[in-house]
Amino acid sequence: MKKLIEAVLNAKRTVALTGAGVSTLSGIPDFRGPQGMYRNPEAEKIFDIDWFDRDPGVYYRGCRELVYGFEKFRPGPVHLALKQLEDAGRLAGIATQNIDMLHQKAGSSNVWELHGSPLWHHCRICGKSATFEQVCSQLKAGAEVARCVCGGALKPDITFFGEMLPEEALIAAQSAAIGADVMMVLGTSLTVFPAAGLPNLTLQAGGKVFIVNAQPTALDRYAAGRYPDLREFAEAVKNALA
Repeated sequence: MKKLIEAVLNAKRTVALTGAGVSTLSGIPDFRGPQGMYRNPEAEKIFDIDWFDRDPGVYYRGCRELVYGFEKFRPGPVHLALKQLEDAGRLAGIATQNIDMLHQKAGSSNVWELHGSPLWHHCRICGKSATFEQVCSQLKAGAEVARCVCGGALKPDITFFGEMLPEEALIAAQSAAIGADVMMVLGTSLTVFPAAGLPNLTLQAGGKVFIVNAQPTALDRYAAGRYPDLREFAEAVKNALA
């Protein structure tokens, strides 16, 4: 871990790529893990845009407890460590595969949400927007599906299967990866593309990639450092910036 911290402190530009492992430390189950959403018999339909338009209740039943329960979760040690690095001028930005908004809760200001966010919802009929809080209020009041005043179903700005990733966030993350001296891969096994391709852009541009993840990744052999413990990473950052 010492090598990673030294590289970050000496780099001109460091970026981070975060995945589900960062948020499991906050109590949010990995969607693809043993307790995750994908154990649901309707899992393949939950984030499918065609199914949403056919029956938005599939999404809302699958996500009522988790996505619309995000308000009860707090940033974990890695979220806070990345905020510390940003405050110290040592982190240019965070590309995240997560949709839980915890980086923003921690105070990070430059976050590229590669899979979108539920912060805003839009009506599938008229396009009118609604906030996350407005949707939560409807669900708490007993609505099975959050709806616009026109009656259309409100869909979160999360990227569903069958939709394009947010172009602006993806381009910004790719540009940051190419321009980084150091990329920290935190809590992701690098199996979901195109996010998983970002570290390759850093490597191809001559930068270094450090990986902190419990499970192995396909890029381990190319990493300048490979560590299994995210809590150890967070503690190392805290100590280095004390």
